[in-house]
Amino acid sequence: MTSTPTACDAIAKVPEVTLGFWVIKILATTLGETGGDAVSMSMDLGYLVGTAIFFALFVVAVLAQIRADRFRPWLYWATIIASTTVGTTLADYADRSLGIGYAGGSALLAAALAASFFAWHRSVGSLDIASVASPKSEGFYWLTIMFSQTLGTALGDWTADDAGLGYLGGALVFGGAIVLIALAAKFTRLSRTALFWAAFVLTRPLGAVVGDFLDKPLDHGGLALDRYAATAVLVAAIALLVWRLPQRPATRAH
Repeated sequence: MTSTPTACDAIAKVPEVTLGFWVIKILATTLGETGGDAVSMSMDLGYLVGTAIFFALFVVAVLAQIRADRFRPWLYWATIIASTTVGTTLADYADRSLGIGYAGGSALLAAALAASFFAWHRSVGSLDIASVASPKSEGFYWLTIMFSQTLGTALGDWTADDAGLGYLGGALVFGGAIVLIALAAKFTRLSRTALFWAAFVLTRPLGAVVGDFLDKPLDHGGLALDRYAATAVLVAAIALLVWRLPQRPATRAH
């Protein structure tokens, strides 16, 4: 006997969590790194101007997402991409221009992310993504995502540079952690909501180190690919997957 979807299930404005979701998310976080670097570095606009541009786009996308009457895949993923690009330039501005370093930036942003989770749960009572259906829950959802994307950039840079693991080493660390979370989801009874957010946060530093590996100079351990070309390829890949893969609203985790 199948259960009847609840009202919250029916109006959730975020996608169902599937393998396709994670593939698109990792591509989007990688795009955030190459796209953010293209504007701040290749266009030579700097981190502050880049942050202002991407933050404005992020705010517009979030407002459109909140005003939408239902889950709209193209709008959702456009907002995710906006959050990854502003996360890249904002983290780089904090780490490099303000001089607090990767470790300091990671610690500060981890505290901001924890505070966002705390305020969201205290205000709404749930961090389950299927409950993201009201303006209040959507506001907390996107604020939390922006902090997670920014933290991911700083954490990825810290792992690759300060910790000395390099881009491929960082990718193995974060990719391995995500695999462990997937195994925990399959074989344990740990909270699916907690596991989801752990994986969601970790996909950002994974995308950050992969993006850096693609576009950083050869003498820095990268492939020195053109940032504009890499960004265009990632945009095309995401668009193809959003178009071809089923995109359904999330339902409550049990």
